[in-house]
Amino acid sequence: MAGAGAGAGAGALAGLAACATLACNVAGAVLFLLSQDDERLRRGCAARLGAGGVASQPVEECGDEEALAPDAVLNLELGDPTMYRAFWREVGDCGATLIRGCQGMSYFSDDDAVLCWFLEPELEREVRRLHRIVGNAVVDGYHLVVGTGATQLYQAAMYALSSPARRDQPVPVVSPAPYYSSYPPQTDLLLSDFYRWAGDANTFTGDECIELVCSPNNPDGAIREAVVRSAGAKAIHDLVYYWPQYTPITGAAAHDIMLFSVSKLTGHAGTRLGWALVKDREVARNMVYFVDRSTTGVCKESQMRATKILGVVSDAYEVVPPARARASGAVPRLFDFALRRLEERWRILRATVAATGAFSLPEETSGYCNFAKQTVTACPAFAWLRCEKEGVEDCAELLAGHNIVGSGGEQFGGDARCVRINMLDRDNVFDMLVQRLSSIN
Repeated sequence: MAGAGAGAGAGALAGLAACATLACNVAGAVLFLLSQDDERLRRGCAARLGAGGVASQPVEECGDEEALAPDAVLNLELGDPTMYRAFWREVGDCGATLIRGCQGMSYFSDDDAVLCWFLEPELEREVRRLHRIVGNAVVDGYHLVVGTGATQLYQAAMYALSSPARRDQPVPVVSPAPYYSSYPPQTDLLLSDFYRWAGDANTFTGDECIELVCSPNNPDGAIREAVVRSAGAKAIHDLVYYWPQYTPITGAAAHDIMLFSVSKLTGHAGTRLGWALVKDREVARNMVYFVDRSTTGVCKESQMRATKILGVVSDAYEVVPPARARASGAVPRLFDFALRRLEERWRILRATVAATGAFSLPEETSGYCNFAKQTVTACPAFAWLRCEKEGVEDCAELLAGHNIVGSGGEQFGGDARCVRINMLDRDNVFDMLVQRLSSIN
C-alpha cells in the first residue's frame, strides 16, 4: 500500500512540476484546476496560461474515491458535501479559475460601491443571475451583502437587527426545535450584550426577539415559516437549502433577510462564501459594518472562484430550459446531477429503514417545482433518523457502536432518540452506511 501511495504521489508531483516549469516566464498566476489526470493537468496549464503560470491542484479535491476499510468509521456528523466532487470532475477545466498575481490586491472591490465595498461586482451579477434563473428568491430591490460563509452573515444579521436598540437586556434569539445545532453556540460565541440565545421559538412568550427560520430545515428538511407573531419579532431566513436539488421551488422567497451559501448550493464548502439578500438598506449597512470590523471584507480569491462556479451552473440552464436540458444531457447540469443522486439515495435509505424496522424517517413530501416544471420529491441534505428499538434512548450511541458517527438529536433541541445523518458524502460512504443500517434490527 505504501508503494502504491508513493507512486500516486510521485505522479501528482510530476504533474505539478510540469506546470511549474511552464511558469518560468509569467509572474505569479495561480490556476485552480478541477481535474486529476496528469496529462490533462499539463495540457490545461499550457492551454490556459500560454507562456506559463503556477498551478495548484489539490489531489484530494478531485481524485477518485478512496477505498474504505471494512471497519472504517463513517463520520456523517457534519454536512461535508463531497458528493458534488463527481459533478465537478465531469465539468473539468471549465470550472477552473485563473487568478494572476496582480489581481485582488486592494482591500476594495468596487470603487463606485456605496454599500458593500468588498463585494466583487462580477460575483453580484452571477448571484442575481442564478436566483433569477432558479426563481427561488426575489433579487430586485434587495441589497446584496457577501460574507465568509452564511455563518458570518448570520452573526452580521443578528448584530444589525439588535444593535439599534442598545438596551440593558440582550434581544432573545430563538428558533423552533429541532433547530440547526450551531445556532446556540454561534449566537453566544461573542458574548454580545446585543443578543443572546433563548431557545425554542415554540415556547417563547416574550415580545421582542430575533427568530431564525431555516427552510428547508436543518436537521429534518421541513419547510418552515416564522412562528413568533409578536409585533417585536424580527426574522432571519436561513435559505441555504432552498435549491431545486433539495426541495421543490414553489415560489420566489421575499423575506427581509435571506441567507445563502456556495457550500450547500454547489458543494464548495472550502470556499467559505455566502451572501445575504437584504431588503432594508440600514440593516444591510449594519451588516456590512459587522463584516468590515470582523474580517475587513471577504476574501477576493473566494469571490472569484465562486463567480466562476456560479457562472458554470447558470450557463447550463440559461441557454437550454431545464425540461429540455434533462432530455439533451449534453452539458453537465448541477441541479439535475444532485437531484438524481439524492433521489436514488433517499429511495435506498427509505427501503433499508423500512426493512430493518429499527428506525423511522420523516414522511416523504413532494410538490410542483416551478424551476423543473414538474412535480418532484423533496430530498433533504440530511436524514433525521429516529430509533424505534425498544429500550434504546440514544440513537447516536447505538450508531456509534456500528462505527457510524451522527449528530445526536439533543444537539438540535430535540429527542436523543433521533440522529442527523449527512446525505451528501461520497458514494462509497453512503453505500457502507446502508449496509451497516441494514444489519441493525
